[in-house]
Amino acid sequence: MCATPHYYGLLSQPLSVRLNDATISRLGARARRVHLPPRTLAQRYVEEGLRMDEHPLIRFADGPAGRRARLVGTGKDVWEVIAVVRDNSGDVAEAARYLEIPLGLIQAAVAYYGTYTAEIDQQIQANEQETADAHAAYLAGQAAV
Repeated sequence: MCATPHYYGLLSQPLSVRLNDATISRLGARARRVHLPPRTLAQRYVEEGLRMDEHPLIRFADGPAGRRARLVGTGKDVWEVIAVVRDNSGDVAEAARYLEIPLGLIQAAVAYYGTYTAEIDQQIQANEQETADAHAAYLAGQAAV
């Protein structure tokens, strides 16, 4: 999966913001830890903060697959939940039963997906490709032994 969310580069207008010295210092320290320019990290925080305000049951997390939207309290990425909803022909109640999480959380993931469809579709497609590649590697290994 892509490690760099597409929204980093969406800022098209300059915006001047005053931050106190402690905040700038913390931002700089965090930016060094995650190997991003402070400006890019600040843009990410603003975008993600707006998304979390609009979708209060969504948070963001880093991981091996990059930064992604997650459903609060579940350990599930939004793309994983949407893939299960699709596997259940769009039946959110059945997806909730299968995942053993409340229906309201599935609905929150679906609402987020409705707003950021292309981003989530890209994550689902990347996962499907990784799965196909892993299966092909397994089959090649089986044929070799």
